[in-house]
Amino acid sequence: MTATVVFCVTGWILGWIVFGRPRVLAPSADVIDDGPAPEPPVDQRRAIIVPARNEAHHIGGLLQDLTAATAIAAADSPGAAPTSTIIVVDDHSCDDTAELAAAVEGVVVVAAPDLPNGWTGKSWACWNGVSAALQRFDVAPAASDLQLVFIDADVNMTPEALDAVTSQQRFHGGLLSVQPRHITVSPYEQLSALFNIIAVMGVGAGHFRPPSGAFGPVFVTTLADYRRVGGHRSVRSEVAEDLALAQRYRDAGLAVNIRLGGDLISFRMYPNGVRSLLEGWTKNFTTGALSTRLLTLVATVLWVTALGSAALGLVDAIAGQSPLLYAGLYAAFVAQLAVMLHRVGRFRWWTAVLYPVGLATFFGVFAYSTWRTLVRRSTTWSGRTINLTSTAATVEAEPE
Repeated sequence: MTATVVFCVTGWILGWIVFGRPRVLAPSADVIDDGPAPEPPVDQRRAIIVPARNEAHHIGGLLQDLTAATAIAAADSPGAAPTSTIIVVDDHSCDDTAELAAAVEGVVVVAAPDLPNGWTGKSWACWNGVSAALQRFDVAPAASDLQLVFIDADVNMTPEALDAVTSQQRFHGGLLSVQPRHITVSPYEQLSALFNIIAVMGVGAGHFRPPSGAFGPVFVTTLADYRRVGGHRSVRSEVAEDLALAQRYRDAGLAVNIRLGGDLISFRMYPNGVRSLLEGWTKNFTTGALSTRLLTLVATVLWVTALGSAALGLVDAIAGQSPLLYAGLYAAFVAQLAVMLHRVGRFRWWTAVLYPVGLATFFGVFAYSTWRTLVRRSTTWSGRTINLTSTAATVEAEPE
């Protein structure tokens, strides 16, 4: 009993340490990390690129948010040339994604060419989105001031969010990655709770040292830095392109900064049922674990194991074995999870209380993800089977 208690307490403490204090995106473009932001350049230009495959249920909300944000920017500079363009790259959708996007005034819809061997769909869509942006802005090869904002189609943003992320990236340089606040609606969506917390732990979002990864829903960078690291072509065969691209930035000596979306940026992941939720987390969770720093990985594993030990201890408490002690340990983990979940999303109050259900789901998904990634060497997403053993293809055309 003593060993179990010591292990659980140690794991609980490690949980706080490895989660840290993730920084939240400042609620205004005028504030950067609690300080005043520099004045934006007069000729600031932004290409907002939305890769989309079968996103008919989501694309309308994001485009409404983006057009509202760009309209505000245009109103602030009457008579000036457009500084932002919204480009939706339709990745061979089987639904009405392209038609819905084309119906939104001011949105440019580009059909992605056929997917070459060795490319994943999202990287190919983003790469072609950059090409379309350069044509749209008529950018010279030496241009460096153009900001590229890559946004997943299921993201929602407040009108202030676009200026906030571009201001943040302009201040720090390199790559800015934002993890949106995870909004849940249905009971099954609570199963994503632990995945969200562990993802934040894994990349080191709560620490001041450079993160070991990044989050893919919102990426902001400059054209110059994007070209310097080779863009999405350099990670064309990576199923977790967000982690791989962040590594390219670090290898090039460029900054990588992570923020949580807070009240500005949110998304609802996997609203189409349990199957899509399990498929989504299976796709790249093992890949993410393999890219995690060793000490962070060990601490996270110990924390997750301590969660399980506390849950098993509750069974002993119900059976009458040291009920106050084990109930107290369980309550401590419930309180810890409640605090962490409040930081990363909007979950039901009972999600933390019933965390053993989510923990069992996590163990099952992680085991299946490991088998798909390391043994079967393939995974499935958005109706595509991705072969993890394929080599990257050489693509002749590149953004110029």
